[in-house]
Amino acid sequence: MRLLWVELRDYRNHAHTRVDLGHDGIIVVAGPNGEGKTNLLEAMHFLYSLGSPRVSASEHLVRDAADAGYVRGEFETRDGRVLVEVEIRRKGANRVQVDRSTVRRRRDLRRAVRVVLFGPFDLPIVTGDPARRRAFMDEIAVLLQPARDTLTSSYERVLRQRNRLLKEHEGRGAPPELEAWDEQLIQTGTAVIEARAEAVEAIAPPASEAFSAVSGYDMVVRYAPNVPTTDGEVGFRHRLDERRSDELQRRTSLVGPHRDDLDLAVRDLGARSFASHGETWVAALAVRLGLATAVEAAIGEPPVLLVDDPYSALDPTRRDRIAGLLAARPGQVVISVADEADVPAQATAILDVRAGNVIARHEAA
Repeated sequence: MRLLWVELRDYRNHAHTRVDLGHDGIIVVAGPNGEGKTNLLEAMHFLYSLGSPRVSASEHLVRDAADAGYVRGEFETRDGRVLVEVEIRRKGANRVQVDRSTVRRRRDLRRAVRVVLFGPFDLPIVTGDPARRRAFMDEIAVLLQPARDTLTSSYERVLRQRNRLLKEHEGRGAPPELEAWDEQLIQTGTAVIEARAEAVEAIAPPASEAFSAVSGYDMVVRYAPNVPTTDGEVGFRHRLDERRSDELQRRTSLVGPHRDDLDLAVRDLGARSFASHGETWVAALAVRLGLATAVEAAIGEPPVLLVDDPYSALDPTRRDRIAGLLAARPGQVVISVADEADVPAQATAILDVRAGNVIARHEAA
């Protein structure tokens, strides 16, 4: 899978940018910080995700003084070409079209194309709260199987209703409606647990392999469910029974995938607390590379891989090893660099970005 071209209008600091990509290998987006490199990669990812890892509301992606921004791009997949067009409105819902037809469900777009993005905003996967890692596991599950995009939201709706019931109950013992909400929590929660378990199982080996190739020692990637995965709904129900009195006393749900975590361990120590800054950076990149490998295995072709500023936090040895890993990857890899010295020798094209303008500097034969 490759992105043939992308066009931005009134997106961030890009008034009008069109870039022709159209080939595999490493494509480098180069330029000083603050000129629009990350914005360009973010727009490429937006064609898949319809969201940004940097802001919560897409209206912030619209350039100042514009009422709407636009991102268009065409992908080449093994099943044919796919044209994606998104109008990002400052007010109201965005408009999304695939091959000129309106798309109303994100899963329909995500079945057609796959894009994986890494950037400094991924460091909280390693160092942040468990909620960030839970979101990452759900992201993996959807990339591998787009039909699972409603599992977490369905569970969270049930969880909110159950928590409200526990909070508002004033009588002795359990609320009479609690048993019914238990069953819904078990049903929706088990689906989330199964999806996360499969997702982590898919990325763990390639992520560990990528980390080892850069650092020379292992990283363990392991799902840490709040409810054991071996017993399914029976185990979930048993855990609820065990914590019933605690839940009634604390008036909140204490059992379920909303309390899951993802264990990342380096040299037998939790990466969140004990990893160095360089190890944290490599770990975050490694899980993204593992995700790209898992997507390739799931769909039969590599996704478009976008890597924003991969080298800035690393020593020269790790930089060289990451450059080698990226160069060895199949398919299309777009990376951004601020330092000219970080442009890899294997680059097939270099795009200069200055103040939201892009110029193709060089393309290999």
